[in-house]
Amino acid sequence: MQGRRHDRVRELLKRELSRLLQREFLPAQTGLIAVHDVAVSGDLKSAVAYLSFVGTPEQRRRGWALVLEHRVRLQGLLGHAVRLKYTPRLRFVLDDSVERGDRVLRLIEEIEKTLPPEPT
Repeated sequence: MQGRRHDRVRELLKRELSRLLQREFLPAQTGLIAVHDVAVSGDLKSAVAYLSFVGTPEQRRRGWALVLEHRVRLQGLLGHAVRLKYTPRLRFVLDDSVERGDRVLRLIEEIEKTLPPEPT
């Protein structure tokens, strides 16, 4: 079980990484980048950031490629933004849960349209 410090570091990394991504990448190129969560290891030396992209398919592809290409630089900038003994080694994971949720909602709406109205 992780303690309060672990949770605070996780939230700090999430907030600062969000700021970095907004500052470093233009939305016209990459769409909007959202950091959904950051999972930090117990020793705080590695972290997994769950990202999603809002925009055209081309913007999302370009954004994902740029984030992966600049991972080391982003890790360095994050190290300057937060004061920790060790800057966690970042790994990025594409989080498509929002897209999957939207798809499920669209399917439910389609099903509801085909159902006969309930008698009152």
